[in-house]
Amino acid sequence: MVEDVLPTHFRSVRDRFPKVMAALDEVGTAARQQGPLDSKTAHLIQLAASAAIQSEGAVHSHVQRATAAGATPEEIYHAVVLLVSTMGFPRVAAALSWVDDVLKTEDRGSPPRRTSAGHGSKLRKKRT
Repeated sequence: MVEDVLPTHFRSVRDRFPKVMAALDEVGTAARQQGPLDSKTAHLIQLAASAAIQSEGAVHSHVQRATAAGATPEEIYHAVVLLVSTMGFPRVAAALSWVDDVLKTEDRGSPPRRTSAGHGSKLRKKRT
């Protein structure tokens, strides 16, 4: 199920560099197991970090993961809105649009919209 919504570019990198991606997965697992935070909180933190570095693909991923871990849409939006005094309104607005990509399409049961630039793109096509 999650495999269906992974960006094409991410799957391509994973398929071409399986040892690197396996090691990356192990690091992520070790980091999660290192401390007392639950999965939902961890993904909300990672969502905020993804928004801060303006990684559209990572925002999509952590919205999906936070939702799967039990985060509500309100908690997800709050995790991003909290960043307004740190990273500014334009960047928060962009991150909120990426959150919408996932949450608005989950309501319709389809995978998130992908930009032509692929996973992690900072640029988005103007909606008409």
